[in-house]
Amino acid sequence: MMASDLPGDALTAFEFFAGGGLAGLGLEGFQVTFANDIDRAKASSWQANHAGAFHTGDVRDLTPEDLPGQPDLVWASSPCQDVSLAGTRGGLAARRSGTFWSFWQLMQALDREGRGPRAIVVENVVGLLTSGQGRDFPAICSALVQAGYRVGALEMDAALWLPQSRPRLFMVAFRDAEAPTGSHPAPPFHTPRLIAAHDRLPKPVRSAWAWWKVGPPSRPNLDIGALLEPDDAVQWLGPSDVGHLLELLAPLHRERLDAAQRSGERRVATGFRRVRTEGGVRVQRLELRFDGVAGCLRTPSGGSSRQYVLVCDDGRVRARRLTGREAARLMGLPDTYVLPKGETAALRLMGDAVAVPVVRTLTDALLRPALIRARIAA
Repeated sequence: MMASDLPGDALTAFEFFAGGGLAGLGLEGFQVTFANDIDRAKASSWQANHAGAFHTGDVRDLTPEDLPGQPDLVWASSPCQDVSLAGTRGGLAARRSGTFWSFWQLMQALDREGRGPRAIVVENVVGLLTSGQGRDFPAICSALVQAGYRVGALEMDAALWLPQSRPRLFMVAFRDAEAPTGSHPAPPFHTPRLIAAHDRLPKPVRSAWAWWKVGPPSRPNLDIGALLEPDDAVQWLGPSDVGHLLELLAPLHRERLDAAQRSGERRVATGFRRVRTEGGVRVQRLELRFDGVAGCLRTPSGGSSRQYVLVCDDGRVRARRLTGREAARLMGLPDTYVLPKGETAALRLMGDAVAVPVVRTLTDALLRPALIRARIAA
């Protein structure tokens, strides 16, 4: 969709590192007029579920001439591999996560043309708070403040909306727009580690800091059992595979599973295989949770990153892998969302994405009200 085709009062957004466009689905009241991702498979998913201009390619190759008009908002879910606690921790100096700076140079170029956005959201894993030996978070905040933005951040876990543990960091910056703020940090989205990171910021950045005011959802998350496919619609592992999987359980997790079996009731668990060091030896373990919440979805780059579903019923245990459609539901997507045909591609798409209800909460509480008021004032 071209900017000239939009209603005069429509808010517009650009979506960078867009993946399958889940951020755009949460930006209710916005028209995404431009999106970008380097991954062709993700580009196909975006185009299958959205209308708008999509540029497939490296953000490093984009110029202001590629971008239509002046957006109200720019959303950037920049790559997390080098800042993740589970990754290499190379930080924003590494190649993948370092593409943030190419994105930022593009924003600076828009500014020079008088087309800079009033609002920017940078979404990433919470490891960004400490990556790069603690330099990355202050560097992004400083860049935003030097460009005239008032900046703040929230750590939001999708588990408040959905049965998936998925904490993520949302850095929200406004220029020439006012959003609700508090005089001090407040739970649940101003966590101790975010407060600690804030306290390490340079004084000029702290002076331009805002504790954005966002309330928690009014209803609790769903139980994962409500999002699973019917038992007869999925492929279960054979007895020998289940036995091998259960051999990986540590004693505590074995006790939990045994208790679920003894209950005779239907109990659902999710689990990942992880490598742990025990007695100085690295061993692979299957770790389960019976709290109705899935572990954080990850990209299936290796066998240990595939999430398992275990069901105890009438004293027996069955096991299988989480499906792509179930992963999409755990990200807040309706079943009408068109997934890639392959399970691995679908799981990869979801593992790299942002949960839709979290974006929607930010949109309702901060982004849309502030930008509408700014437009009226202008």
